[in-house]
Amino acid sequence: MKQIIIIGGGAAGFFCASNIDESKYNIIILEQNSDVLQKVKISGGGRCNITHACFNPKELVQFYPRGNKELLSVFTKFQPGDTMDWFEKRKVSLKIENDNRIFPETNSSQTIIDTFLNEIQQKKIQVKTKCSVKEIEKHNEKYLVKTTSGEFLADYIIYTTGSSPKSLKMMENLGHKVISLVPSLFTFNIKDDLLQDLAGTSFEWAETSIPTLKAEESGPLLITHWGLSGPAILKISAWEAINLAHVQYKFDVEVNFISKTRDEAEELFQNFKKSNPKKTIGQSKIFEITNRFWQRVLEVSKIDLNKQVANISGKEIQAIVTTLCNKKFQVTGKSTFKDEFVTAGGIDLKEINFKNMSSKILPNFYIAGEVLNIDAVTGGFNFQACWSESWLIAQDLNGL
Repeated sequence: MKQIIIIGGGAAGFFCASNIDESKYNIIILEQNSDVLQKVKISGGGRCNITHACFNPKELVQFYPRGNKELLSVFTKFQPGDTMDWFEKRKVSLKIENDNRIFPETNSSQTIIDTFLNEIQQKKIQVKTKCSVKEIEKHNEKYLVKTTSGEFLADYIIYTTGSSPKSLKMMENLGHKVISLVPSLFTFNIKDDLLQDLAGTSFEWAETSIPTLKAEESGPLLITHWGLSGPAILKISAWEAINLAHVQYKFDVEVNFISKTRDEAEELFQNFKKSNPKKTIGQSKIFEITNRFWQRVLEVSKIDLNKQVANISGKEIQAIVTTLCNKKFQVTGKSTFKDEFVTAGGIDLKEINFKNMSSKILPNFYIAGEVLNIDAVTGGFNFQACWSESWLIAQDLNGL
């Protein structure tokens, strides 16, 4: 029986193993850590955001800053609807949340981990943990995999290591081209009086832009202890990951906290002023923002909170509108988004056959997951790429 070695016991490796016909192959999964599926465990704040309710491949690829062209054909064969079907057939109830992210009903990543472990057990697939691969050598038609736990001979290799520099160096040694790694999906470090002591304040919909890059994104926004986060920031960080690495994460970002034009904001203010002239400005609810944030806007605009709305001057209105609609911040660095470290860069996509995720350089060698130069914005998309790529590998090995 032919031997398959899967290097990397994460999402891609386990999904691949779960879909290979075990009657045709002997399969071993090698994982360098003491636990498998570590990223699955922490994903979605420990709830595991397995995919996203976007069922049109052409729309789905729009969420991938790198790999969107290549993934179109992959998603036409296996997309989020197929992922849902796969888990539901294994008695995992799923739910689609308001923002279209998909989670197990249990709200626990352990449900997903247990499903994979159960599949592997039923198929009698061997999993070797604390088994770090040191080198892969080509031996005639086979591969010799040298590890800290001895040597393994493989007819087929499935490489799903994630994007560690060590695993990419190994691929370079085997002749693959690697695009340098840079972080993707990160929050912006900003020190500014407007944000101070307001960590946890959120905005339902904001617009962000990096003028020097002509880049714009919108979505929910969150003030953190370090600066700004939330989808509006994470999306722009993903799309501009390479450019922002070049400027060493020092740049200006412009934020519109209320997603209204200056004219719209001014009109709202003037209408409120007419109908509530005697109200104090500090207690006025003019825009859809929290009280604390509104009062901070007034403080940085140097406006007395006890002043009556009727007495707010045109100049003061301009100061408020500028802070809400055109606030410029200096970004001085980045922070990792939660524990979900995602990178741009990895194995060059030109060297991959996306019909079956095989290497164009190495025979009988398949590659999937974050080790490829593919990444997505937050929301279950990175996992979906893993599931779809791994599915294609399994189908190819199964001869389907």
